[in-house]
Amino acid sequence: MTAMIDQEVLSTPQSAPGLFALLREDVGCVFQRDPAARTTWEVITTYPGIHALLWHRISHALWSRKFRYAARFLSFVARMFTQIDIHPGATIGRRFFIDHGCGVVIGETAEIGDDVTLYHGVTLGGVSWNPGKRHPTLEDGVVVGAGAKILGPITVGRGARVGANSVVISDVPDSMTVVGIPGRIVLPESQRRITRQGIDLDHHLMPDPVGKAIACLLDRIAYLEKHLGVSAETPALPATNDCVTCTETCDPAHIAASRKRATH
Repeated sequence: MTAMIDQEVLSTPQSAPGLFALLREDVGCVFQRDPAARTTWEVITTYPGIHALLWHRISHALWSRKFRYAARFLSFVARMFTQIDIHPGATIGRRFFIDHGCGVVIGETAEIGDDVTLYHGVTLGGVSWNPGKRHPTLEDGVVVGAGAKILGPITVGRGARVGANSVVISDVPDSMTVVGIPGRIVLPESQRRITRQGIDLDHHLMPDPVGKAIACLLDRIAYLEKHLGVSAETPALPATNDCVTCTETCDPAHIAASRKRATH
């Protein structure tokens, strides 16, 4: 059975590597991306990402040959032992690495290129009940941080990075880093922390748009007060709870302190 899958199902006109050759590549790439990996035997026997990927390659081969129930049952068994849910219809390239693996979900029409890395809690999900392409495409070299959700038939470009806990719902250009909810491009290539192996480790960076907006408002208030001749010693307004934004009672002492900080 395994020999049939290795020689017939995984073989293509471009002479793609067989099952065991792919497995050797999958194990080998772990040592490049996980400093905790020590020996080949340790990786093969204790890494759920390797186990899930092995079972997926077999179930995907069965799925491609129209053995749909057998493929789904095999992926179900693999999920029980690895806590990684990969639909047998998903297409996965070479040297794919799932670090830790717990909670990873990859949908039926997802397409993953070569040298892609996913961390735990990642979802490649769909946003439609309609048949057809419903899940993301990850091109070569993509790194997706822990807990990130990539939703819909979008494309994450070659070498892109998705920050931890981001929610990506639109296409990502090549070599860009995306973080936040919804995901936004925030880090130019010149500012990235690149390892000698070419891996960007800053997939955890998360901007604070609310904090940034408040800081901009404080700067603007300080500018206006300076040009209107308002100083920190100007009498504060009486306490009131008539604010339309929140139900907090404004403290005059706090307002005066805020004005003083803004002018310095």
